[in-house]
Amino acid sequence: MAAAHKLDLVFLWHMHQPDYRDHATGEFRRPWTYLHALKDYTDMAARLEGHPQVRAVVNLVPVLLDQIEDYVRQFDSGEFRDPLLRLLARASLDHLEAGERELMLSTCFPGNHVRMIAPYPRFERLQKLHRLLDDQGGMAARYLSGAYFSDLLVWYHLVWMSETEMRRQPLLAALMAKGEGFTLEEREKLLALMGDILRNVIPRYRALAARGQVELSTTPYSHPLSPLLLDLASAREALPGLPLPQAHFYPGGRSRVEAQVGTAQSSHARRFGAPPDGMWPAEGAVSTAFVQQLAASGIRWAASSQGVLAGSVAPPADHYRAWRLADSPGLTLFFRDEKLSDLIGFEYAKWHGRDAAQHFVDQLAAIRSAYPAGETPLVSVILDGENAWEHYPYNAHYFFEDLYGLIAAQDWIETTTYSAWLARHADRAGTLPRLTAGSWVYGNFSTWIGAPDKNRAWDLLCAAKQAYDFVQEGGRLDEAGRNAAAAQLAVCESSDWFWWFGDYNPREAVESFDALYRANLARLYRLLGLAEPPELSIPISRGGGQPESGGTMRRASQAE
Repeated sequence: MAAAHKLDLVFLWHMHQPDYRDHATGEFRRPWTYLHALKDYTDMAARLEGHPQVRAVVNLVPVLLDQIEDYVRQFDSGEFRDPLLRLLARASLDHLEAGERELMLSTCFPGNHVRMIAPYPRFERLQKLHRLLDDQGGMAARYLSGAYFSDLLVWYHLVWMSETEMRRQPLLAALMAKGEGFTLEEREKLLALMGDILRNVIPRYRALAARGQVELSTTPYSHPLSPLLLDLASAREALPGLPLPQAHFYPGGRSRVEAQVGTAQSSHARRFGAPPDGMWPAEGAVSTAFVQQLAASGIRWAASSQGVLAGSVAPPADHYRAWRLADSPGLTLFFRDEKLSDLIGFEYAKWHGRDAAQHFVDQLAAIRSAYPAGETPLVSVILDGENAWEHYPYNAHYFFEDLYGLIAAQDWIETTTYSAWLARHADRAGTLPRLTAGSWVYGNFSTWIGAPDKNRAWDLLCAAKQAYDFVQEGGRLDEAGRNAAAAQLAVCESSDWFWWFGDYNPREAVESFDALYRANLARLYRLLGLAEPPELSIPISRGGGQPESGGTMRRASQAE
């Protein structure tokens, strides 16, 4: 076939971290939100700022933004509710409790040794010393001094710094060059710089959107699996034999999805000046009922993955165009190219940046050449905007310089956003006769439901929602109490709890998420004025077995 003249390309960078807060105490159980903000959200903004001709969609989940703003308040006040930051700010590290030592030793050596430890000999020396003592038994760690832990904390935060900040901040270069013996004054300067970087994260994306380079989209507030809230049995549309929880449905799911979507819309408008046009559903999870509800809420577009489209109609429909459901013409659906997205997320980290960029553009050229003459394909590349980059050299700095630069040099590639594309080509959308419920992981919901521990987690949530409805309908809470309980329920509805249950995840992380999920459910009962069910004291998980590195890595279309 003759080549089409143009190719439209949409990058959607999905920015999300689970809610790591213990809402009973305000303490953060894991540091990944502020670490990814320092490194990845900062770098991703800088890369777009440095290539103003490249347009993109950036999806910011409200619960992530809440946490970033929470960290900014901590830096503003100097009162840290994250234990690692509290230790970094401590005047003396000479008299540590055993739990504090264990926290640093178990957290501050990143799992990605090749990229985040091995390039820095003095950081690697700290790890070797720890391993030497660890081989002697747990008590040997008492010989590690306050100076050791000061150096460990500084190095850990240095390797989690944005590559663009590393190249422009003299303080970071000076600390790297010194390498050891870091003083309290130096730790305080590092903390001050970290606070400045965090304060600028959200404003930088706001500025990118204001100049029209970026479209900001959102996700239902706490990142719930909305199709399952609406109908647990929707999991069987793609997997008919999938075991389901004992509960037949999630009580009041429609009203809860409405609340999650509405809260996301209002929080987005408050932060960025206007409600969002579009949403990336949590995990790209869609169903007919959910799409209809999004359309009724005024959302103009949503996106999912190629596997969902392939499972909806036979033969598979063209994922290089937009689609609308026959009974929901007000909302346009876009579907990600799984091969191209996974190349960036999982493969190109092993390549030289120029080679990877050229290969990516060559793939686009092949799509363009195969498309019917006179038609313009729309290619959607959608993936996490944070978790892949630690596997690239220099946090993917050179990869993005090559990728964005090469794409901008092609006069046949037009990077765009979904709203901008709809403004020009709303008439190009095809009509889908049906939509099979599914997600961007394998095109189904098996990552969140179906296994015994995942189903038990759902049953605990369904029971808590029944208790919530009983108390709310009884009028036993005042307005403040109702608002607090609703906010806590939203936290419990996050998809992340169910994702973490499974032996494909690190044991320590699984146990931590298990405990935090049950603590969140327990707090909901307390806010309702009810006794905590005894089963919340029993771990849900059977454990995991992978080393922890720093957040959630999701392979959207291939088995690990």
